[in-house]
Parts: sequence; structure tokens; C-alpha cells
Amino acid sequence: MTPTPTQTLALEVLKDIFGYESFRNQQAEIIEDAIQGHDSFVLMPTGGGKSACYQIPALIRNGTTIVVSPLIALMQDQVSALKAYGIRAEYYNSSLDPDTEHQVMRQLHMGELDLLYVSPERLMQPNFINQLQSLPISLFAIDEAHCISQWGHNFRPEYAQMGSLRALFPQVPFIALTATADHATRQDILDKLHLHQPKVYVSSFDRPNIRYHVLEKRQPAKQLMTFMEDHKDECGIVYALSRKKVEEVAENLKAMGFKAKAYHAGLSALIRQTVHQEFLRDEIDIVVATVAFGMGIDKPNVRFVVHYDLPKNIEGYYQETGRAGRDGLDSEALLLFSMQDVATAKFFVEQVPDEEQRRIENFKLSSMVNFAEAQNCRRIVLLNYFGEPSHKACGNCDVCLNPPTLFDGKIAAQKALSCVYRLDQSFGAKHIIDVLRGMDNERIRSLNHAALSTYGIGKEYSTHEWNSILRQLIHLGYLFQDIQNYSVLKFTESSGELLKGKIDLELAFPKKEVKAAKSSRVSSGKKSSKDSLLDKDRALFEELRILRKEIADSEDIPAYQVFGDAALVEMAQQRPQDDSEFLRISGVGETKLARFGFEFLNCLRHNLER
Repeated sequence: MTPTPTQTLALEVLKDIFGYESFRNQQAEIIEDAIQGHDSFVLMPTGGGKSACYQIPALIRNGTTIVVSPLIALMQDQVSALKAYGIRAEYYNSSLDPDTEHQVMRQLHMGELDLLYVSPERLMQPNFINQLQSLPISLFAIDEAHCISQWGHNFRPEYAQMGSLRALFPQVPFIALTATADHATRQDILDKLHLHQPKVYVSSFDRPNIRYHVLEKRQPAKQLMTFMEDHKDECGIVYALSRKKVEEVAENLKAMGFKAKAYHAGLSALIRQTVHQEFLRDEIDIVVATVAFGMGIDKPNVRFVVHYDLPKNIEGYYQETGRAGRDGLDSEALLLFSMQDVATAKFFVEQVPDEEQRRIENFKLSSMVNFAEAQNCRRIVLLNYFGEPSHKACGNCDVCLNPPTLFDGKIAAQKALSCVYRLDQSFGAKHIIDVLRGMDNERIRSLNHAALSTYGIGKEYSTHEWNSILRQLIHLGYLFQDIQNYSVLKFTESSGELLKGKIDLELAFPKKEVKAAKSSRVSSGKKSSKDSLLDKDRALFEELRILRKEIADSEDIPAYQVFGDAALVEMAQQRPQDDSEFLRISGVGETKLARFGFEFLNCLRHNLER
């Protein structure tokens, strides 16, 4: 298909400025929509390239693009990265002194900015909105858009007010972007923003380069240290729920010789900012943190994420694990899981005063527990939760690498689906299991469900086993758990064929315990920097890393904003010798060639002469 003039122009910007040869996933269509002035909603996983979806239109459309971003540190990182590409970008938030604020606003009014990153609180000030209405605004990009939703896990009041902007700027296109949102959250975002006939883009949630594995939490400190033996000199994040535990884990890692520091809301703003910057600049390798750390971190060389405690929901877990492997190289996600974690999380959920919100959070916690207890491929569980049913095992999670015992599950599945049907798709898992097992209790008697044809047809399985069977059917997309209707189980498009016996189905017997998976890394695509290089290239790679760090320190920017690990790996393998060859390295554009090309090419030429 011949590209449109708009697509050709966007591709030229991608090549010349950002140094990449082609768009990924749905980027080309999203970018063209924004350039043409259409509204859109973009759901794309962390590391999938969301930023390019508004940054490239910002460089093509006339005027300034306003980017709504929730965190000061995130704005600073993104603006710094854009400036490394020679792009005119600034941020406007509470961290600026009056003189700097004045300078940024002067640049905005003079048309000297391609992008302005703004906090939602600043954006919604009436005086600021009035000023924007008098200026040529090219695009509104609302990042971390799940913050808008009452269903989302990071609600911000100012985000919820942004729906009023659509009427105030009728000719300006809007693009809302997020890395994680279930069906209810997506619809809530669309409803609240009042977008004009938006196109909805939902990319695959699959991150094949991340290996997921879960260990039953027995001796967590020892289990973490065993895991860390395979990750020496690599960057990673360890999440824990309490501040006390964050401090303990950080101290244990430091005692074992790892460059680690703690990060949580109880520390001063200066300490948190210092830890954040040291991590970005590779001065420490590991941050041990509460969930207060990490949103929007663009650091591409995070090789692992560990959850020392069970997260409250899959959305948070998915977003946090997604901070690993943004460069596409192999990475790992470890979850330590215990039933005590579930009890603790359940206690806090029960403290939520609003009944509706409490019900939603209970459902989300149950889904997280289902993931941790999964007997089938964990990636299948994740993808199905986000509405992307998959029946193909990934081969890169602990369940695939250490599979459970399987059995012919067709008859068990038919019994379960028949019971859901006889109960008019109006009951949750507990009652369905009670009917299948022929239980005699007050609810079954009052509803006369002992008279159903499916009553007692599943006595061969225990409650624990039926729970596992129903969870697997949900994960595989044969049943749907309706969050907005008291988590009742309903049929999906695939249920009928299975109920009629037209689909063969293997299910897993529930494990009595979660066995430890071997910690050796299994490749799922691009290998890590250490694994993918031949011996003759590793010394050059290390030289390039040292050079990168020296340049980054002199420019006062994080090392990855010079070049990412993936680019250095390619340089060490391809060994470019002139400007033309250097530009063929992914991530090398005209601006970075001009800024950094001389020093890197000099290093590469000297190495070739040895």
C-alpha cells in the first residue's frame, strides 16, 4: 500500500529526528489521525511507543502541543529526552520558580515551543486556560489517562475535570493515552473526556520479552538474594507494600554488595529526587520502593522488576512489571506470593467506605490472586484480563517452563458451563460451585436450586478444584466475570462451542504449592546486552558504555538519553565507521549524530584498528 503524504512526512520525522526506520504496531495510523485533526484514544503497553503518537504530530502540526502529565519527575525526564533530540520542549508545574515560569510562558506566547508538558492542576487554572484560548494550540495529549476514571487505580480530581476542555477548544484534536485500562476504565475515560467521534486504538498487551514467574513466599529475603545472583550489575526495581519493608530490603541488598537505595513517601522530597536521579543516571542499580516510584520512567535498561508483596490489582502489577525491558531486550518479573498477603490486602480493601468502590477493589484483588494461583500460562491470564483472549502458551513464564499436571477438562468445563446456563448467568463462582457439588445450604434451599438438572453433577471435584477450573475457564475466555454486576459469571462468544463439545480442552490440576522456577533466563526474542554479544564485541560494548557515561555526566543528563543499551549493542556488533553507517543504528537521528557522533565514531574506529 502506497503511504499517504502525511505518513511519508511522519516517517521522515521518525528517521531524521528519532533515528528509527519504521513505526511499530498502530503508531502510523494514530499519528496520521492526530495530524489530520481527529480525536483518538490509545491503549498501548509500557514501552510500546505511546509518546511518539503525539510527539511526531507536535512536530508537524502548526502551534504548540499541550501534554498533560501527572508527575513532575516524569515531565522533567521527558523534556530532557526531547531536548537531546533537538526538540523545543518545556514543562510548566509547581517546581518552577517565578522567573522560570515567566520564561516558559514567554516562549509559549512567542511560538517557540513544540511541546509544553503541564500538570493537570496547572492546566485547569482558569487564567491558564484563557491564555491557551488565545494561542495556536496544535494538539492536547492526555497522558496516563486512566487517572481520569473512577474505575482507574490512580484517580486525580483535576483529570476528571478535563472533559470541559473539549468544548473550549472545539477545533483542536485530543489524544488520550494510557498503558493499562480494563473495559470499564476505557469506557469511563471516553465518557468523561467528551471526545469527538474518537478512534479507539488498543494495541496488544503482550510483552514477550518479559518472563513472568511467581514463587510461594517462604523465606523472601533468601529468595530475593537467590534471584539476584543472576542479576548482578543489572538495573532493577523491587516493590514492597510498606515503608518499613522497603527500608529492610534495601539494607539487605546493600549488605550483599548491591548498589541499592530505598524510595517511599516517608522520605523527604530531596532524598526521593536524589534517588530518582541516581537511578536514571546509573549511579545506583536497584531502587526498593513502594508504588510511589516509577510511573512513566523512560529508563530503557531496567532488566528486572520484583514484587516482594502481592499487588492490589493486575493493572498496577502490569504497569509496574512493564517498567522492565522497555528496550525490547530480555527481562524478568518475579512475584513473591503468600496467602497472608491476600489477607492483608483484603483487610485494607474492606476499609474502603464506599460500597461500590469496595466491590470493585475486591474483584480486582481476586483477579490478582487468580494470576498468582494460575495453573495455565500466566501470559494468557494477563492478556485475557485486558480483553485480549489468547489460547497459545507463551513458553516464557514459570508455568510454561515448569508445567502442572494436565487432564482432559472437556466434561468438567461442560458441567460448569451448563450450571452457569441453568442459573441464567446470574450468579457468582461460589454459588455455582455449591450447586455443582450438591451442597445443602440456606441459599440453595430458598432459591430451590436443588431442583436444577446440574445440582450435584460435580461432586468428584473439591471446592478448591472447582475454583481452579472456573478460574481457568475465565482465563481462557470461555467465561466472563462481570465486574459491574457483582462478578456474576456469564457466557462469552466461545462458550457455546465448548458447551456443545466441539472444542477439546486440557485443564490443569491445581498445584498444592507454587514450585520455585529456575532463575536461568530463557530468551523470548532479543537477548539482554550481555547475552547477545559475542566475546569479541563485549569489550567494545563496555568501552561504549564508559564513553556514554562520560558524555552523559558532562551534559548532565541520564546515560540512556545519549543512547540506550540496544543502540550500543548494535554499535558493538555493526561497528559503523562513518556518518552514513552510524545513522543506520536504531535510535541515531541527525541531532544525536551531530551531538555525539564524533566521539562514538572515534571510539569505534580506534577499536577497529586494534
